[in-house]
Amino acid sequence: MLQGTGSDVGKSLLVAGLCRWLTRQGLRVRPFKPQNMSNNAAVTQEGGEIGRAQALQARACGVPPSVHMNPVLLKPQTDVGSQVVVRGHVWGNAMARDYTALKPQLMDVVLDSFDRLRAEADVVVVEGAGSASEVNLRAGDIANMGFAVATQTPVVLVGDIDRGGVIASLVGTWALLPDDERALLRGYLINKFRGDPTLFTPATAMIAERTGGLPCLGVVPWFDRARDLPAEDAVALEAPPAARANAPLKVGVLRLSRIANFDDVDPLTAEPDVAVTFVQPGEAVPGDLDLLILPGSKATVADLAFLRAQGWDVDVMAHQRRGGAVLGICAGYQMLGRTVADPDGIEGPAGAAPGLGLLDVETTIGPTKTLREGPWGYEMHMGATEGPDAGRPWPGGLADLVAVAALGAASRDGRVLGCYLHGLLHCDATRAALLAGLRPGRAAGPAFEARVEDALDALADHLAAHADLPALVFPGATEHAPVAPNGSRRSASDDKPW
Repeated sequence: MLQGTGSDVGKSLLVAGLCRWLTRQGLRVRPFKPQNMSNNAAVTQEGGEIGRAQALQARACGVPPSVHMNPVLLKPQTDVGSQVVVRGHVWGNAMARDYTALKPQLMDVVLDSFDRLRAEADVVVVEGAGSASEVNLRAGDIANMGFAVATQTPVVLVGDIDRGGVIASLVGTWALLPDDERALLRGYLINKFRGDPTLFTPATAMIAERTGGLPCLGVVPWFDRARDLPAEDAVALEAPPAARANAPLKVGVLRLSRIANFDDVDPLTAEPDVAVTFVQPGEAVPGDLDLLILPGSKATVADLAFLRAQGWDVDVMAHQRRGGAVLGICAGYQMLGRTVADPDGIEGPAGAAPGLGLLDVETTIGPTKTLREGPWGYEMHMGATEGPDAGRPWPGGLADLVAVAALGAASRDGRVLGCYLHGLLHCDATRAALLAGLRPGRAAGPAFEARVEDALDALADHLAAHADLPALVFPGATEHAPVAPNGSRRSASDDKPW
């Protein structure tokens, strides 16, 4: 199990790379995260949803994603409340304090899903959540040390040296853990290192002296190709890569307060002739955009109010009047209509709000969540949208996408499009047709999915070059040997291959 000394230390990426490396050794590997908090989610083979990071990790293992890989998913709707998804389906909404009381009841679900994965795998690689040393949240914990103790899973700490204070975070984590939790620690990884790694060598002795000899299992340099893999946390959008100033095609994406599934636009950032700008709160929408995207959101009505508070409603209208194209995905599609109604208060206070009125459709949010995967992408939404523009064929090279027309809408002039399909732009042909409509004669860009596969392989190679992966995955001590698929402990004298 990889646990962090803080949030955003790179656990998800390291688990993905470790999963790919182990899979290439011929092992059956499964990823697992007991509890995740993210509005970036993916649809599973059972028709449920899990965190996007676990879907990427499943891909690294060469297996389809399953609800058992992330049995508890929290999708924030407000600063103090989240939608609670249990084994892929909405359990309900809970405020932070109420969820604290609920956690102990979810441990049985977590352990059952973990056992299911153990039964079908040689190795299960577990990802913690946030920090291992959040002792104020330790009671009823199912995400970090609470899970590790319950399952006696060996733990490797991950520290992020790029943010500074990594020595203090590692030593401080050790100091805060009780003896039974310290006993599970097998070592630590230093992640996101820039510069000469030998400069860190003296620190390993200092850390060992203060942590009972905890070994360093690797100093992992910054991995540039992480940008080719989908990010799960919206924190990645707070400092996005600089846009290509001279690119002939310019795309803007509104950074909504509850933005969800923002990896929808990742394929556009991979196009060499496209500059993608995330418009941050407090900023005006640039006036030279070819395409403006309204992305998904976990709270459509609340983010409509947020959009108006930023003055973006005026900017969107101005962009459309200048002849710019507009694409709304999922909640962004709902916002483009005349009204969005939430009569039962599913996403917040009951009521209705006027939309932007760029599409002649109306949306009603209901209690049933649609989770469905198809050839063009996947659906993940609560609500239905109807109106004269719904089902209108999309223009130009997109006209053949019958599935999109059935799940979306187009304005009469074809300059405003909306759909419920996430992942639509991951299809190379669809993305090429959309961009060709903005710039006729444009040549098709790179194969995006192949790029993701190459990045996963490169990540596995990167970890193998800079970390002691055999020592990390297969501790040498007999009493801490890995758990075999049947649940028994592998002894040091057992020389049979996995």
